[in-house]
Amino acid sequence: MQGRLVPKYQGRYQAFPIGMWKDEFRIAKECSVDLIEFILDFNDAKENPLLKSGGVDEITHLSAKTGISVKTICADYFMEAPLHSNDEDVVKESFQVLEVLLETAVQLNITDIVIPCVDQSSLETKEAVDRFIRQLTKIIPIIEKENINLSLETDLAPKPFVELLNRLNSNRITVNYDIGNSAALGFDSDEELLAYGDKITDIHIKDRVLGGEPVILGEGNADFKKFFDKLKEFNYQGPFIMQAYRDDEGVKIFKKQLDWIKSYINE
Repeated sequence: MQGRLVPKYQGRYQAFPIGMWKDEFRIAKECSVDLIEFILDFNDAKENPLLKSGGVDEITHLSAKTGISVKTICADYFMEAPLHSNDEDVVKESFQVLEVLLETAVQLNITDIVIPCVDQSSLETKEAVDRFIRQLTKIIPIIEKENINLSLETDLAPKPFVELLNRLNSNRITVNYDIGNSAALGFDSDEELLAYGDKITDIHIKDRVLGGEPVILGEGNADFKKFFDKLKEFNYQGPFIMQAYRDDEGVKIFKKQLDWIKSYINE
């Protein structure tokens, strides 16, 4: 996950690191990481190369130079300005941002754009779900034509999540599975994977305590062995994104946790 290999940007836990993002390509190569999931923040969005003129060329150049690919985007922008907001002006502007982001995704051969529907952007009411579906339905013809997944990250239990996927009814509306978030919510990973395991196209590696915050991998409530054993049944082909616990510095704690999780990923 972008920003995990450099010091915290403006003291924020997860953010697009303006002024440091290019350095991460070199550091990622040194860490033997093969891809970076880019972040699109709400703050300073216009300074992000995903939206900025010339940004695609910058990313493409760095990828070619280092061998570090950019295939997925975590669109945290939509946590602050949800597509299902009850403010029509917010929805209109967010939809325009999504359209531009999709244009960038086509140029970069992006496979997945993660749409977070958690915390302040949680789908808490039927009305919010209905608004969300209305907006995504308008974009489905584009993602199906361009073969780009909108990978939904939600805090919904398995049954309502499947109901949402069924209502959207597109092979390009998929699931982002966050191991730590599910553990914090007390969900059973077997039940989740049985419900929508074949729809998962992007996985965030994280650990959290039940009802609490991120912790170092292996120190929280996530049952990694159980999850990875079950995942084998689904021929998962997508990326594993390290969205694990971070400190102020970044890279040292990242390397420690990367070494820890490799035994599960490489089994």
